[in-house]
Amino acid sequence: MLKKCINAGISAFALAALTSEPIMAADIGAVGDPIKLAMLEWTGAQISAQIAGKILEKAGYKAEYVTAGNYPHFQGLADGEISASVEIWLNNVGEVYPKVLEAEKVEDLGTLGLTTNEGWIYPKFMEEICPALPSWEALKDPACVGLLATPDTLPNGRFLDYPADWGSRAATIIADNNLPLTAVPSGSEGAMLAELRAAEAARTPLVMMFWAPHFILAEVEVGWIDMPPCVDQSNEHCIMPPDVNKVVWSGFAGKWPAAYEILKSFRLSTEDQQKMMLAIDEKGQSLDAVTTAWVEENEALWRPWLDAALN
Repeated sequence: MLKKCINAGISAFALAALTSEPIMAADIGAVGDPIKLAMLEWTGAQISAQIAGKILEKAGYKAEYVTAGNYPHFQGLADGEISASVEIWLNNVGEVYPKVLEAEKVEDLGTLGLTTNEGWIYPKFMEEICPALPSWEALKDPACVGLLATPDTLPNGRFLDYPADWGSRAATIIADNNLPLTAVPSGSEGAMLAELRAAEAARTPLVMMFWAPHFILAEVEVGWIDMPPCVDQSNEHCIMPPDVNKVVWSGFAGKWPAAYEILKSFRLSTEDQQKMMLAIDEKGQSLDAVTTAWVEENEALWRPWLDAALN
């Protein structure tokens, strides 16, 4: 009987010891190895990456930022050369991303939280000279097309497209609808903004590919073209408000389990991102200073993500 009591007491003590230990939601993993975050070409993506990296550093990780092009970086993710990319516009992922996703070389962690738009825009004054706007059929009107034409595109109108390495469906959609336009890639985001500002100032007709959120839309009044019908609903032939998600290398969860949970929880609002873009691109503040300030001012938002992953 005494032996049974002793054994029962030991069992009860062991059970109590087990149940009293804190349950870790995830191990922190390989803190000595840096988490390499993609730094894509546009300011919003750089803001998202830096904020994600600074939050991961609060959890004890090392963050590195890898400059990368939008299309090429998906192969870097698949190979593990890039650990994570936290602002993927799913309507503009090219041919590589669907293949590496299907092959389970990358993993989609869900939404970043941005409210988005994408499509064709024009300076608002153009409605005075192309009164059929915002209908896409205005772009079939010879008078309107003539206003958009340049020596390099005659007899077609010029359509200002995304930089070539961003990828775009504009040329395909123009061809699908037999529009008399020629898509001309821009050199950079900065070049696109310069053209939009110049068009507004000089009242020069312009139609271009663009997206929201973006701070320039608070500076220049634009119209959004009611898009032509889609040949099909694929990203190649159709422009719809895109989802913006977070993607990681397939080995990420195994190597950095807590970081994986943190990035799954990571969110950034459109309003906050646009304010930071304005501070960087218009007011000349540094990316590091602006994102550091956001992290310091929003601990109530991101601290629960860390607590849930680490405690």
